[in-house]
Amino acid sequence: MPGILHGIAVLIVLGASVPAVAADLGARPYGRAPAYAAPIYQWTGFYLGGHAGGAFSGSTNFGGLALSNYDARFLGGVQVGADFQFAGNFVVGIEGQYSWLSSNKIGSIFPAGFVYSNNQRGLGSVTGRLGYSWGPALFYAKGGYAYSSHDETLTFGGAPVAFTLNRDHRDGYTVGGGIEYLFTPNWSAKAEYQYYDFGKSRFVAPAALVPFGTFSNDEHSLKAGLNYRFNLGSTAARY
Repeated sequence: MPGILHGIAVLIVLGASVPAVAADLGARPYGRAPAYAAPIYQWTGFYLGGHAGGAFSGSTNFGGLALSNYDARFLGGVQVGADFQFAGNFVVGIEGQYSWLSSNKIGSIFPAGFVYSNNQRGLGSVTGRLGYSWGPALFYAKGGYAYSSHDETLTFGGAPVAFTLNRDHRDGYTVGGGIEYLFTPNWSAKAEYQYYDFGKSRFVAPAALVPFGTFSNDEHSLKAGLNYRFNLGSTAARY
């Protein structure tokens, strides 16, 4: 009997000590797992890059006399710009672009014996961009100021002749659109179409060319480009 009583006393002491030990260990913390935040793609920042593609002139004529050589020619150039992403997926930006063109001497031989030629060397633009991002892709439209760099000549019997047009047709407008895709945190590729319109012109002198009326000055281009984008951080930014 004394042994049994002694065993009961030991159990009582041990039972009393267990809560104290548990209290010393402290309560086990419980918390909710962090909520998963879906990745988003950030377009805000500056960029610069290059592009290549092709360009071709629109349908142009002098009073029914079609100009020659409308074959597409190579173009290559550079672009620089800045974008700002807002309201979730919308992107607004500004871009400056210049494209050098391979030789393209458009010419027309008039019944009066004059030969006109226009060698367009480059196309430039400063445009605004507005787009909508869908994951790593950005679909955008663009439009703004356009500039044409070209040399014009008029000859008669092979000799240069002075001439005057009613407008310079170096300044105009451009519209277009395309898609750009982020394939690394700082690199993106794009493909775009751009239309340039430099208005209509007509000869004021020499008098023999005045009756032939006006001719249009427009261009179409298809380009693929590559941009390096600054200040973007990680492509998969989290809220």
